[in-house]
Amino acid sequence: MRSILLVEDDFFDTMIVEKSFAKFSVQHKLYTAFNGLEALDMLLGRNGQEAIEPLPEVILLDLNMPKMNGHEFLEELRSQPTLRDIPIFITTTSAMDVDRLNAQHMGVTGYILKPIDFETSTDMVDSLSLLEKLLK
Repeated sequence: MRSILLVEDDFFDTMIVEKSFAKFSVQHKLYTAFNGLEALDMLLGRNGQEAIEPLPEVILLDLNMPKMNGHEFLEELRSQPTLRDIPIFITTTSAMDVDRLNAQHMGVTGYILKPIDFETSTDMVDSLSLLEKLLK
């Protein structure tokens, strides 16, 4: 089954993503990790976690999380040959241009302002790009 990994430490934001996916009938299985370390464990099948198989088609990544933040996670992910090509969409509350530019320099696919809601998002270009990837 096709899947998506949501790396998000906020329960409310996780619920919004789940509701948006249901509303638009996104048929992918949604895995959730609450920080970067947990996400890497899920992707690599380590520390008692079963590896996600097949790998997620997309990772939705919050930047500000405990234990391992989004920047640290992305650096580690890109160093793993089996994981480096997974498309990453940064999800954040920051609308600052400097943060968007930093995300582009990290090689991410898109930058989406939270909450992620495909119908009312103010960042529709990246949201629609994500939705298109998920529905293919």
